[in-house]
Amino acid sequence: MTKILAVAVDCHRPELLVEFWKAALGHGKSRTWTDSHGVTYRQLDFDEGPALLFQPVPEGKSVKNRLHLDLAPAEGDQRAEVERLVMLGAKVLDDPPDDPWIVLADPEGNEFCVLPAR
Repeated sequence: MTKILAVAVDCHRPELLVEFWKAALGHGKSRTWTDSHGVTYRQLDFDEGPALLFQPVPEGKSVKNRLHLDLAPAEGDQRAEVERLVMLGAKVLDDPPDDPWIVLADPEGNEFCVLPAR
């Protein structure tokens, strides 16, 4: 048996994304570490579940994510949560009328969805 330790996100500005996602999720402890090649990472750790690892890469994002996060407000309204995330720096990409999700992008363009509270 194995477990997921982290979800890695390629980005140009790890410090920007760790702060965005910490504010978006409302919790987590950020830390910085450097690998044996001198690459510095920012990581958002949680009490339970995998961390979010922001790793710097030289190339920009060119296509849709193959993996994305689905979020839902812990309480309250989906649209109010979308508005809050936009104020933090997210951008609405799609709001399909026949689906329960709204597609957003973080400040570096990584897509994620916001669904109604569960």
